[in-house]
Amino acid sequence: MIMAFGATGWHWVNPPREWSSDEGLILFCDPGTDLWCKTHYGYSYDTAHLFGRTVEGDLRLSVTFTGEYAEQYDQAGAVLRLDESTWIKAGVEYVDGGFHLSTVVTRDFSDWSVLPLDRPAERVTFELERSGDAVTVRYGLDDAPPERMLRLAYFPPERPVLAGAMAAAPVGKGFAVRFTDLRICAE
Repeated sequence: MIMAFGATGWHWVNPPREWSSDEGLILFCDPGTDLWCKTHYGYSYDTAHLFGRTVEGDLRLSVTFTGEYAEQYDQAGAVLRLDESTWIKAGVEYVDGGFHLSTVVTRDFSDWSVLPLDRPAERVTFELERSGDAVTVRYGLDDAPPERMLRLAYFPPERPVLAGAMAAAPVGKGFAVRFTDLRICAE
C-alpha cells in the first residue's frame, strides 16, 4: 500500500515505469496504454495507469491535475472502476489537435462523449459523485470549483469500486502528468 495525499491504502493497477508520490502524484504515462472496450474500434484495452483506493457505497471523488499532452488521445483524469468491463473515466483528452473534456462510460461497451475546450486549461478538477445507481461527473477549469455538470450515468450500486486517478497514452510516446490533489469522501 502506498502513502499519498495524506492517506494510506493507495495502490496501482498497471503502474507506470516512472512515478513519484512525494508531492502529490507525478508520473510519466507509458506509451501504448489505454482504457477502452470494443465500441467502434473493435478492440479492448485495460492497460491505462490507475491509481486509487477501493471504496464501498456512495462516494465523492475529486481529482485535480495538469498534463503535458502532446499526441492524439493523450488523456488524464479521474476513474471509478468495478472491473475491466465496468468503469467510468473523465478528464482531459487531446483529440484532433485540441483539448477536450472527455467522459467514457463502459458497461461491456465503451460510450464516449467530448466537449471541446477553446484553450488549454492550466489546471482541471473533476468530481465524480456516486449516489445509489448513478454517477454525476462535474468539472472546473483552472481555479474554478467543479460545479459544471458534464455527465450523469448509470453505474452499478453497492459494489466496491477503485476510485482514483488515471492516465493513458494510446498512440503517442507518453507524456508527463501531475495530480496535485486527489480526495475520496465516502458517504
